[in-house]
Amino acid sequence: MGKFHDFLSRLRKSRRGNALMIVATGLPVLIGGAGFAVDTAQWYMWKRELQHAVDQAAYAGAFARSNPDAENTYATRAKQEYDANIAKVDGFDATPTISLADYAGGTQNSVVVTSTASKVLPFSSFLTQGSAATIRATAQASFQAGGQYNACLISLREDGTGTAIGGNSTVDARCGLAALSCDDNAIVVDGSSTLVTDSIAACGTVDAEANEDVVTEGVQGLFDAYANLVPPDNTTSRSYKCNGKGQNKQASLQPGTYSAISVKCTTVLSSGIYVIDGGVLDLTGNYSVTGNGVMFVLKNGAHVKLGGSGNGNKLNLTPMDAADFAGTAYASQSDELSDVLIFEHRDNNASQTHIFNGNQNSTIEGLIYLPDGDMRVNGTADVAGQCLQISAYTIDIRGGAYLETLCPIDDATEVGNSTASVRLVA
Repeated sequence: MGKFHDFLSRLRKSRRGNALMIVATGLPVLIGGAGFAVDTAQWYMWKRELQHAVDQAAYAGAFARSNPDAENTYATRAKQEYDANIAKVDGFDATPTISLADYAGGTQNSVVVTSTASKVLPFSSFLTQGSAATIRATAQASFQAGGQYNACLISLREDGTGTAIGGNSTVDARCGLAALSCDDNAIVVDGSSTLVTDSIAACGTVDAEANEDVVTEGVQGLFDAYANLVPPDNTTSRSYKCNGKGQNKQASLQPGTYSAISVKCTTVLSSGIYVIDGGVLDLTGNYSVTGNGVMFVLKNGAHVKLGGSGNGNKLNLTPMDAADFAGTAYASQSDELSDVLIFEHRDNNASQTHIFNGNQNSTIEGLIYLPDGDMRVNGTADVAGQCLQISAYTIDIRGGAYLETLCPIDDATEVGNSTASVRLVA
């Protein structure tokens, strides 16, 4: 026992023995750690490639879903893009699962792609008892389809509120509303007003709580479709005059340039171009006014007043069609100018307020184009038309006004297109 005790004492004091034991004990850990680091690097490389592949697949599937012509091919497109981005894990990856999912309150408005890669590695398999290591990657991309926007009530102002509908007014315009303003409250529908429409598009935001289901905000690139159209002219000087007596008094007008037209009797306008130079086009008297195939051009500060306070006030106005321009200096522009009822010069000197007012019962067709003016429909105005369109700097509909246009949305003015929106959300 004494000799064994001496041996242990010498062994304890021997540095060479201690170092050997430490090395012998730590070597497996050192080798295992190095091997595990190599395996971890492999996993990281697999994960990066797998994640990139499912990301690209989700993008491709979402873009396909955003295109109505290709929406049913989303799974095929996603698989193609996945295969195109797999190299390092090719051969031991699983077939990706591709599905639609709800996102941010939408319904099946995103594409989810998931895949895995499994393989046995030499060092990590010691810890997993020979099982394969599995890497998993998932990506989700949401989409919103692009589209074309048409409208028959368009405010052209590029800042502030362009269209306001208030009071207890009623607007029935299924052909759509649009505002070029990119500010908050580009379109405001408030009070006890009622708006019936199939589309509302604005560069800015829209305050229309009862119509949220048809609102599209933040639409970039909305435009004035008539911005490059030059208003026609008619240099023949004319004046307004009533002829006859009593109930037979009537004004029969011919196309030309008028300093003003303010109805004082039953008025009939022959087809053609009527230029109002500096004065007012006032059709608010208690008389019947009929003009089929006419265009009013406003310049040098001219403005328009439609409607009156008497029950005898009736307006029946229709625009020129392409055939009406035959033989004129504007025959080559007939397609662009047809269907324009009122055309305001863009430099009409000062911003004008053009008015629909009073107890009128009117049938008005065509486009009222007021790029430099504000259109206000107020009082108890009652305006109807098969295809009445208004494009004005601002549109303000108030009081008990009733405005109806039955123009189909496909026949309304094009105001822009939006591209499909796709983004990776997970």
